[in-house]
Amino acid sequence: MTNGFDQALFAGQTVVVTGAGRGIGAAVARTFLATGAAVVAHVGRTVEHAENDLLAGLPDAHRARLTALVGDLAQPDGGETLARAILAETGDRIDVLVNNAGTMGGRVAAGEVTQAQYDQVVDLNVRSVVTLTTALLPALKATGGASIVNTSSISATIGGSAGSSLYSASKAFISTWTRALARELAPDHIRVNAVSPGTIMTDFHRRYSTQEKLDATAASIPLKRLGTAEDCAPAYLFLASPILSGYVTGQVIEVNGGQFMG
Repeated sequence: MTNGFDQALFAGQTVVVTGAGRGIGAAVARTFLATGAAVVAHVGRTVEHAENDLLAGLPDAHRARLTALVGDLAQPDGGETLARAILAETGDRIDVLVNNAGTMGGRVAAGEVTQAQYDQVVDLNVRSVVTLTTALLPALKATGGASIVNTSSISATIGGSAGSSLYSASKAFISTWTRALARELAPDHIRVNAVSPGTIMTDFHRRYSTQEKLDATAASIPLKRLGTAEDCAPAYLFLASPILSGYVTGQVIEVNGGQFMG
């Protein structure tokens, strides 16, 4: 068993994970590998993004089932370009798609947002997710029971903190799009859900939050700690598995230690 999951839970299945070079995406990809899946992992713009989190200490048996792809999803055509690379590896069948890539791009006051900053967040957090998913839908439909799991954020519901208006709004799009897609794709036997992490101690918050802010947040959380990427990964596996969640679709699952209860 790995994190409570059967090591053969996803045996014979093909799983695509974006933003898998580090943080939550790396933990998700590693856990899918540990449960038997063949994983196509988008690791960022360069493979170096994956050296510390995804690849470090990865068993040979798991590495043999891992395909690492690079691509810049912040480019306007990033989703379509990555989709072509994925389909070249997977052919016409994908069992699980995890749309995890995304970023804040920096904290920017609402009155100081530039067109370039707006485009960066929208291209990565919204446009690439939609275009990649659209391009992969035929391969997902071909399985007769695929699953899509998107990454939203607690910020989508509570609005985030100062300087995160674009990021928060882009994640609110992902939450609503998840529900809409779940309704539309149900006749194709594709379930669509999302994981909404709270404050998770990854490079994301090391870049965009001060230690003082993180300490104050941890003290305010009922479980009295920040989350880890490994805290989040099991939620993705649960939502991806028809055995564990075959009657669950259109849901946004909060993983936040009680930081937000809705």
